[in-house]
This record gives sequence, structure tokens and C-alpha cells, in this order.
Amino acid sequence: MQSSNDPSRSTQTMRRSWWSRRGGACAGFTLIELLVVVAIIATLLAILLPSLGAAREQAKATVCLSNLKQTGMGFALYGEAYRDLYPAADDPVNSSPFYWLWMGRGFRNFVGPYLVPDINVENPSVLVCPSDKNEPDKFERTSYAYSLSFYHSAEQINAMDDLALSYSDPQEPIGQAASDVRWPAGKILAGEWNAYHKPFEGDSGWWSAKGVRQYVFPDGHASKHDSEQIAEANDGLPDPLMTIDGIRGFDVR
Repeated sequence: MQSSNDPSRSTQTMRRSWWSRRGGACAGFTLIELLVVVAIIATLLAILLPSLGAAREQAKATVCLSNLKQTGMGFALYGEAYRDLYPAADDPVNSSPFYWLWMGRGFRNFVGPYLVPDINVENPSVLVCPSDKNEPDKFERTSYAYSLSFYHSAEQINAMDDLALSYSDPQEPIGQAASDVRWPAGKILAGEWNAYHKPFEGDSGWWSAKGVRQYVFPDGHASKHDSEQIAEANDGLPDPLMTIDGIRGFDVR
């Protein structure tokens, strides 16, 4: 027989009292309790969703950086097959529609075969960044650009002082040799044309004086840089197309 001081009996009494206050087995949560739960869930979502979105974007940026490293490898393999030279061709390389070699869809046919078989607009492979929001037909699903400095001499590049000269009045291409790159870790070879990971209104690509982009360099490394870190080019812009002294110059210290 249990005494009145038995702890288990006291616990049972408390449970019965609580159950009675709840109205028995049929009782549910009160409106206030439901509102509290909803408020807690909403607060947690407000805290977690931005973090999840940032994590997803960081994952895309990592994929994009990997794409650029592979693209840089494509340029290196091309050079091994063509006497240490970078791709060079008469501009524009296509007239319907017009586009130039430095544009992603321009260098794709030169470097693409060293990346994957049958690379094209339907099979862009590593030439498209997962954060690129441009319409598929704008750049034929190519997200990156190739510096004009790698298929023009330093003298030709230094004579260009206007961004329009990137695509108008084209000069004779002169394929540059990898061995002539003076700053392999500082001269941009190719990179994101737009600021895909931190987009802003009015982004005009490498000619924009703001934004953050990722690039690959002749030494094979790829890294992210703010436009303010890019040296002023011959056209007065942070433009890796017209780097002062061309292939012998640098864009990032």
C-alpha cells in the first residue's frame, strides 16, 4: 500500500490534474499555442532562408570558378597543340550574327574541343555559369570572355584607347605565345563577363567600373576580384581586353 508521501503517487496526481485541465483525450492546442508555434516557425524561416540562399549562391560561384579553371586548362591544351600559341583569328569570327573571338561564343570553337566533345549552344558544358541569368540566345549560353591581349601584340593593344576598338576596325591578329606572358598570375586570360554572383543594374561587362567577377589566369589559377582591383587599361576602364602592354602587362597585382 502506497503512502500519501509516495513520489509516484504525487506524479500521477499531477498528470491527472493536467489532463483534466486539457479537457481529456479530445483536447487540442489552444489558438494562442498554435499562434506561438507558427510565430516560432516563421522566425526560424526568416533566419534560415537567407543563409540557405547565400549557401546556394556560394555553391554556384564555386562551380563557376571550377568552370574557369577547366577553361584555362582548355587554353593550355590548345597551346600544346599549336606551338605554345593562344587562339588567334581574324575578327569578327562570325558575321551572322556578328561576334568576336574574345567573346565566349567566339573562342568556344577553338578551346571547346579540348574541354568536351561537340561543344555548342545546346551543349555549353563548362562555358556557362550556373548563375548566368542572361537569355540563352544572348551569348549562345557562354558566360565568359577571352582577353583581346592574347591575340594582338602589345603595340596593337597600346594603340587602342577606346572600348569600341574591341569590336570595330579590327586589326590583324597576332597569336601570342604563353612564354611571353610576363605576369602569369596577374594578366587575366578569361573570366566572367558579367557580375553573375552579385548582379547590379547597368552591368556592361568588363567595361563596368563596379561589380565582382571571377577570372582565370595563364598560370592556371582562378580567383574572384572586385572591379576596383582591376588595373586601368588603355581605354581608361578596368578592361582586361586592353591591358596596358597587352600580354606583357598585368590586370591584378
